[in-house]
Amino acid sequence: MSPAGCSHVNSFKVENWRQNLKVIYQCFVWSGTAETRKRKAKSCICHMCGAHLNRLHSCLYCVFFGCFTKKHIHEHAKNKRHNLAIDLLYGGIYCFVCQDYIYDKDMEQIAKEEQRKAWKLQGVGEKYSTWEPTKRELELLRHNPKRRKITTNCTIGLRGLINLGNTCFMNCIVQALTHTPLLRDFFLSDRHKCEMQSNSCLVCEMSQLFQEFYSGHRSPHIPFRLLHLVWTHARHLAGYEQQDAHEFLIAALDVLHRHCKGDDNGKKANNPNHCNCIIDQIFTGGLQSDVTCQVCHGVSTTIDPFWDISLDLPGSSTPFWPLSPGSEGGVVNGESHVSGTTTLTDCLRRFTRPEHLGSSAKIKCSGCHSYQESTKQLTMKKLPIVACFHLKRFEHSAKLRRKITTYVSFPLELDMTPFMASSKESRMNGQYQQPVDTLNNDNKYSLFAVVNHQGTLESGHYTSFIRQHKDQWFKCDDAIITKASIKDVLDSEGYLLFYHKQFLEYE
Repeated sequence: MSPAGCSHVNSFKVENWRQNLKVIYQCFVWSGTAETRKRKAKSCICHMCGAHLNRLHSCLYCVFFGCFTKKHIHEHAKNKRHNLAIDLLYGGIYCFVCQDYIYDKDMEQIAKEEQRKAWKLQGVGEKYSTWEPTKRELELLRHNPKRRKITTNCTIGLRGLINLGNTCFMNCIVQALTHTPLLRDFFLSDRHKCEMQSNSCLVCEMSQLFQEFYSGHRSPHIPFRLLHLVWTHARHLAGYEQQDAHEFLIAALDVLHRHCKGDDNGKKANNPNHCNCIIDQIFTGGLQSDVTCQVCHGVSTTIDPFWDISLDLPGSSTPFWPLSPGSEGGVVNGESHVSGTTTLTDCLRRFTRPEHLGSSAKIKCSGCHSYQESTKQLTMKKLPIVACFHLKRFEHSAKLRRKITTYVSFPLELDMTPFMASSKESRMNGQYQQPVDTLNNDNKYSLFAVVNHQGTLESGHYTSFIRQHKDQWFKCDDAIITKASIKDVLDSEGYLLFYHKQFLEYE
């Protein structure tokens, strides 16, 4: 095929050819409305064998549909000398003389226009629109030919944070957030559109923070503006005393979520209970609660959003469920079981087990129309892109305040399939039966950040491990960042565990 393209299209480009091609794309290819889709389903069948599939093509010169696989469209082209046909699935135009799909600038323009119109009619207009650099962006690229390359030993994105007086709880969370891949991509692509007063938006400050982290500067950053905004918008965290890193994470996500309202995705969420801002897209999951009546076995289901999952530990005043059968040895969910060691899987299994509510917590059953005893079970209805697990190491009760130092083994890779609402039917006696299909990767996660707490409840210090590139780990201790091994990470006590989905769906 010469750079000029196919010369045989000229025989098609006669009077009204543009309008004719538009009608073919509207009626037989993209089908934007329900009516045109019905018409396509009824009329678009091979005129020789009656098949719907087999790469159906339509002749561009007359109303004839023929399948490509069985060469019925080829026979029509040969007999009628109609050399051009259009693929009804992808919209590509085939020349039987050139024996190839062809490119013609005018035809391609019509195809794109009609495709955009069809998408708009289906309500997905802007979602799949193509991106092309503006004149200004092209000019910037021409004037800045040097590119910053990401190599194996690259330290871009690694930067220490100065402790401003017991602010290690904030620094370790900032390190985890700045190394969350999708959050980084959002802020570095300048997607935030602020509608607040200057210097009062936490999202703007986070955006500036990402710029600082990925600028290449090696000197520690002083996050005084971030601290001031946190004190302003989350007053319960104001002051120089040590705070809880988990509490700071939830407060930060809440403020970021509220300040994202001006962004395009935030504006689309008219429902106050459902937001499509970048924070909710990444961190929000759906927790399903099933309450089952013990008399009529009727089930009442509610689904609540969550940003993190708090897990009880052995050693707390809450009775802990027995360890899994695999705890005497072997590997379950990527975790090596040593006799007596509690794993993250054990904690999740306890979190999602059925719990008898007892006679003191009867609920009014909609089936029995009376108060009955029931069981409650929590499962994951929708998994977030980033799953944050909070190990409840700080116990506060009327009788005691203490830190639980129980070691919990956590894996580099985690499969959440056993804890999904869809897996409830596969459970037998509280244990999940592994399905035969091991190719399903929808619910698999990879560890990318760990926050640890050293010391006691009264006097302690927070540090974090973050993953850089695929398998390089670094320890962040305020202003000091050092290389860490995978063993260092997995042997750490663990307070907050951040996992990222391995595969993302394009919605």
